[in-house]
Amino acid sequence: MTLFSDKQHKRHTAVFGGEASKIGSFPSNVQLISTTRFTEGGASELGYGNFNLATHVGDDVKAVEHNRALLIKQFDLPSEPKYLQQIHSNICLQAVSAECIGDAVVTKNKGVVCAVMTADCLPIFACDILGTQVGVAHAGWKGIVNGVIESFIDQYESNDLLIHFGPAISQVAFEVGEEVYQQFINKDAKLAQAFIAKGNKYQLDIYQAARIVLSGLGVKSISGGDECTYTQQDKYFSYRRDGAKSGRMINLIYIK
Repeated sequence: MTLFSDKQHKRHTAVFGGEASKIGSFPSNVQLISTTRFTEGGASELGYGNFNLATHVGDDVKAVEHNRALLIKQFDLPSEPKYLQQIHSNICLQAVSAECIGDAVVTKNKGVVCAVMTADCLPIFACDILGTQVGVAHAGWKGIVNGVIESFIDQYESNDLLIHFGPAISQVAFEVGEEVYQQFINKDAKLAQAFIAKGNKYQLDIYQAARIVLSGLGVKSISGGDECTYTQQDKYFSYRRDGAKSGRMINLIYIK
């Protein structure tokens, strides 16, 4: 992987729910944002926290519209995010496309905001090392099995990529059945490394599963993977924890 001098390449500062945090070595012209479930001025109620950004979870539509407008204002976004209808597929879209059904989106255009929503599933940010192509994928266990990571990475023209994992559920909180385990090892026997047996169940490390898939695709530069949406209740939405009343965070990336 090409390394940049301090003059050529600055350590990227990402914004997570309004808090700046250092991540990996993303180019300074690339902005990443992962929201949290609370923010000043958010309008959601009904147990959602106050900053739900999804219209499909039973929240008041006007509250969500308020939150989406606040999102643009609070983070000074250059354009409205491209909201997807996520279906746990392997579909990766170009942000300029009129299509909205899919689980990953990429762009080479400055100021175009790629977005996926999550509430336990893994958001995967990616860009080439020069910051000329960026995107984000929604990788829950179904999406990983269905090949969303492969479809996402295949959209990049460069093989020299930088990856960052946004907040997702941790292994200790993610219990799945034998049928899920079998789907993973049928995809790739190496994915067994992402599971710990617990009686007749398994605990899945979705971060590790994604690392294994990415490694198989030749991706080496990966950061993140130390958050837990389930246990960090004061910070994140979690569908597994909150059920139908779970809102959604949004994960954004764009070229400045």
